[in-house]
Amino acid sequence: MWLQGETMVHYRQTQNACFISKMVVKRPLIAIVDDEESVRLALGRLLRASSYEVAVFGSGHEFLQSLPARQPHCVILDYQMPDMTGRDVQRALFLAKERLPVIIVTAHDQPALREKCLADGAAAYFAKPLRREQLIAAIETALGHASGSS
Repeated sequence: MWLQGETMVHYRQTQNACFISKMVVKRPLIAIVDDEESVRLALGRLLRASSYEVAVFGSGHEFLQSLPARQPHCVILDYQMPDMTGRDVQRALFLAKERLPVIIVTAHDQPALREKCLADGAAAYFAKPLRREQLIAAIETALGHASGSS
């Protein structure tokens, strides 16, 4: 079995025959909202390498305006952004009844901020720099809770 673009190809061989089947695989779409381009690029590469589809946004406003056209499965929000913080975006999603998992990341970790974000429903909260394994585990957990499979 291997992935070819968004198509999964399954190869099975028996004693008398070979079977090849294909099916379209929808990869989860993860939105990255961060005002720093270098962070967006790095996170985008990391998530694509982990088989996620990625959409990047430079501001909370840009992300919120994109929602009617394309709904992500999870959003990674930088807390410290000009004009609209990650927590502001989190609140806007809640008020709009958008129930997608939110992961907050910040370069300025504060215990009180962590508590507030998690109390407001964030699936996870991380201080930068992020550890790949922790982020992927948090995304997988958030996606499992969002689909109701956990």
